[in-house]
Amino acid sequence: MDLADAVVLKQHLIDPEICIRCNTCEATCPVGAVTHDDRNYVVDPAKCNACLACLPPCPTGSIDNWRRVPLARAYSVAEQLGWDELPDELPPEALAEAGAADTAGEALPVPAAPTEVGAEAAASAVSVAYGATVPPWSAAHPYTNLYGPKAAQRSVTATVVGNVRVTEVGTEYDTHHLVLDFGSTPFPVLEGQSIGVLPPGSDAAGRPHHARQYSIASPRNGERPGYNNVSLTIKRVLEDHQGRPVRGVASNYLCDRQVGDTVQVIGPFGSSFLMPNHPRSHLVMICTGTGSAPMRAMTEWRRRQRAAAAAGARQGHDSAVEGGKLLLFFGARTREELPYFGPLQNLPKDFIDIHLAFSRTPGSPKRYVQDLMRERAADLAPLLADPNAHFYVCGLKAMEEGVVLALRDIATQAGQDWAATAEALKSQGRLHLETY
Repeated sequence: MDLADAVVLKQHLIDPEICIRCNTCEATCPVGAVTHDDRNYVVDPAKCNACLACLPPCPTGSIDNWRRVPLARAYSVAEQLGWDELPDELPPEALAEAGAADTAGEALPVPAAPTEVGAEAAASAVSVAYGATVPPWSAAHPYTNLYGPKAAQRSVTATVVGNVRVTEVGTEYDTHHLVLDFGSTPFPVLEGQSIGVLPPGSDAAGRPHHARQYSIASPRNGERPGYNNVSLTIKRVLEDHQGRPVRGVASNYLCDRQVGDTVQVIGPFGSSFLMPNHPRSHLVMICTGTGSAPMRAMTEWRRRQRAAAAAGARQGHDSAVEGGKLLLFFGARTREELPYFGPLQNLPKDFIDIHLAFSRTPGSPKRYVQDLMRERAADLAPLLADPNAHFYVCGLKAMEEGVVLALRDIATQAGQDWAATAEALKSQGRLHLETY
């Protein structure tokens, strides 16, 4: 009997019913074992070495699924891409009939195949090496997966109560600020979490569209304080990453919603990309485009805390908020394509330190967020060494490596041991990378 037929593989699989296609698993896999098509994310059994690096960052738990199968008959990538749900576990007798002699044995992971080192592989390595998978120690407790395919309630109906374009008319980047109200249905969220929206209709194969994930752009007490609502930052997708024309199923659906329309929502998701709540904690926020959503949520929560403290002080109450520094590095192609450009200009200068980078301004050199970070090295270096400082990176995957390299250079030039600093940032939940 061939050895491959004599062992059992504990195969790593992704549950397509609860996966929200956020790309976290593929971004964090150090051996390139996770891949996807326009429908599913799957694990290649020929590459997976069961290192479990992808488990902690997954916001839904869909990545933490396993099936015991004869090693020679592992589920292929092509099989997994066609699934709408996980297969049942094979009974012991079925394994025995298939020729598996050691049905009680431990998983025998398949050795990882060499992976091609390129831009995407480098960015994935950055996520694995430096991105924290634990929240800040003082973060509030998040509620996750309250609604979804395998929750007590599959989805919740939200009503659109606001839809405003937040980029200038006339630019191809049509970005909207959408406000969803949940009425009497509980939907607790924290800054840094996300939700899934279920667009109506079906794909080319006649299957219902899977959920699309969007970061929440409002603070924990709602876009409108005291109301059970959240806001999202939605960019209308009209082309893919290669520049080919394509209409994003969910983005166009959401951008076209009118006040009074309803949408189906699942979630909330995310338990690590959360803000600290202890006094004197500093936030360094680095983002591009719609990656500004969680940064807006965190900034607005801090702004409301400051306003409440000021109101209390005027009434003679000792309600001072010992807020730390807020630094924002925000990038876009042009000023016209920067979401929330107007409101950003109205934030008090003593409240937040804002730096804007534009890479396609006619007649001006290209500038990226990492360029601005290097210019502020004297301010960032002490924060890298400060256990009260937390760094958040959100936006396109292409920015991730450049931002981390800038942090490395800033730390090194300040005489810090980058290896020790990077380990502290990761283990203490102080550097969070959420790119797509």
